Amino acid sequence: MTERFSAGADVERSPAPAGSSAPRIAVIDTDSGFLQVFTKRLERLGWEHRVLASAVPVETVIAMRLSAVVVDLGSLGSQGWEYLEKLCTGLPGLGVVVCTGQSTVAQRVRGLRLGADDWLTKPCHPEELIARVEAVVRRRRRTEARASAGPVLAGEIAIRSDRFQAFVADISIDLTRREFELIELLASAEGRVLEREEIYQRVWGYAMARGDRSVDVFVRKLRQKLEKASPSWRYIHTHFGVGYRFAPEPADSEAAALSDASALAVPPADPQMRQGRETAPVA
Repeated sequence: MTERFSAGADVERSPAPAGSSAPRIAVIDTDSGFLQVFTKRLERLGWEHRVLASAVPVETVIAMRLSAVVVDLGSLGSQGWEYLEKLCTGLPGLGVVVCTGQSTVAQRVRGLRLGADDWLTKPCHPEELIARVEAVVRRRRRTEARASAGPVLAGEIAIRSDRFQAFVADISIDLTRREFELIELLASAEGRVLEREEIYQRVWGYAMARGDRSVDVFVRKLRQKLEKASPSWRYIHTHFGVGYRFAPEPADSEAAALSDASALAVPPADPQMRQGRETAPVA
């Protein structure tokens, strides 16, 4: 076990994105060839890392203040599964990526159910392992940000990211996970119109296929739930051919706006013309 973290001070590194900090990880592995290549990549990135040749007490791992652990179960022998479980249950905020030799589906399922965030089979490319660690750390940070964020208040609704729900007077609107992600995204736009393609990309995670109406269907379901829970307000506004905008407005103001628009679109009939139509002879 090394005695200090290595930050790759003498190696050229890629700059970390603005507003982010490099992950701090430990690698539990005894494969010297793999470690040589992997740690060299970590040094180039400027990641703080420590290589551990054996399982260390969970209390020691806590003291390291890590973002993630990469562990080869094969290097831990018969205690591998027990240690993985201790690691996952003892440090619920720690990202755990298993990177080990050939395994069965049952073994991978067991590891993920014990609490591992990801599983990668050796031999693997170090860049893929780094990308998976980054993804795990990113998800963990988003979860922590949600937990620390206060509710977003909009009209009568309180959007609680820490509970993945929205409430009216402390009563849950009972949104599905996808519906919550949708209202959270729309509300975060602060009145800006979001195009359907952008909504799909950010909620579903990939590009929207041509003709896909999933966004419209989910917006309709979400709008119905919001209007049922808070009938005096209107929250989601449609911009035809473009997308949707989230802006809480009293329902009576929307009705008045529609009434004014109708009055402007259809001018009142001329009384004389109306009289003429009424008295005109029938052909």
